[in-house]
Amino acid sequence: MAKRVYEVWKGNNKFFLGGRLIFGPDARSLLITISLILVPVVIFCVFVARHLRHKFSAYNAGYAVLIVAIVFTLYVLVLLLITSAQDPGFVPRALHPPEEEFSYDPSVTGDIGGRRTPSLQFPRTKEVIVNGLPVRIKYCDTCMVYRPPRCSHCSVCNNCVERFDHHCPWVGQCIGQRNYRYFFMFVSSLALLCIYVFAMSALYIKFLMDGDYPTVWKAMKHSPPSVILMIYCFICLWFVGGLTCFHLYLIGTNQTTYENFRYRADNRPNVYDRGCLANFLEVFCTKIKPSRNKFRAHVQEESFTRPQAPPRLHHDPIEEDDLGGDRRAKVEDDDLEIGDDLLKISMRRDYEGFDEETQRGHSSNSLQTVVTLEEDTGLSTSVPQFPENGSDGQNMSRGRRGGSWEISPLEGGASMRNESHN
Repeated sequence: MAKRVYEVWKGNNKFFLGGRLIFGPDARSLLITISLILVPVVIFCVFVARHLRHKFSAYNAGYAVLIVAIVFTLYVLVLLLITSAQDPGFVPRALHPPEEEFSYDPSVTGDIGGRRTPSLQFPRTKEVIVNGLPVRIKYCDTCMVYRPPRCSHCSVCNNCVERFDHHCPWVGQCIGQRNYRYFFMFVSSLALLCIYVFAMSALYIKFLMDGDYPTVWKAMKHSPPSVILMIYCFICLWFVGGLTCFHLYLIGTNQTTYENFRYRADNRPNVYDRGCLANFLEVFCTKIKPSRNKFRAHVQEESFTRPQAPPRLHHDPIEEDDLGGDRRAKVEDDDLEIGDDLLKISMRRDYEGFDEETQRGHSSNSLQTVVTLEEDTGLSTSVPQFPENGSDGQNMSRGRRGGSWEISPLEGGASMRNESHN
């Protein structure tokens, strides 16, 4: 049975409900965040809002204090779940480096994994035009793709994220193109909830002072939960309130947290800034792009396994020296893996050229074709010259149909000989 995409996902993410929910590797921190929101609200509802029900006699407006606290808290928790449980904009990985970007240079050879191969020049960066200005994009060795503009590789999730802002440990997920809007709404709504709980707790202290507890000290002593909530909300407001103001600045200038911290000292022009109003409309009013990853889709076996090396042209036993030592040794260095992929692509191109030359040799009995393999094998092979004699040509034709090609060593390298099997 074919596996699903989320079952063979190479990132560090955690999946739930059959791939419907995707979290970061630090998803447990989400439980701490929920506790830091729920516990103070429960204390507020039990020790503060319950006593304010009858303080507003007109239309029983005091019940609204309790209802607003409950509904607003549920709204904040939904925003938190949406932010942390969806794809923030992961870029799908490639199975091999992009072949169209190779620059093939047979005159220069290199030694990769103990074997010599023609040099394949592979650009590490490219330039694209964004709003009329050039922007340099980099190649990701892990995902084997050129990162789109504003994309960066998250070291926590081990994925490239489009419009990468940062990895937030409080929500246990990367913040990127597809969940930044909900992240800002969560942070700003949480700041408003802190202000609301702080204000209602202070109002309850005021009502106590107007009643049987005329001094602030007596009122605070009568309702310690109100004092604790006011201190807690004041401290939290410094964090979530400051974070809200900071992201308002980032949205107005069309920056990300990553860009602001990394390129602050470069004084480079911001090619993405289209004006304050247009920047806000881009974040809050544009349609969110669908995910580029179908986590529940089935994948074929060959789509998530490494491509196999092309077949060898001779039947000689493989020596351990050809493999650079122990054939079972695993090379874990990323550069060697990329070099191995480049070698396979180079060999495949050489074999395609060999097949074309052999077909042209079959069409003309008098054609002598010499095929020289690349220096990675160190073997020079040639196809024998077909005689012009008619009978001999017919024998050779029958030999090719009923025999098999073998390689026999000669003084200059090795030549191919056809032997018919009667």
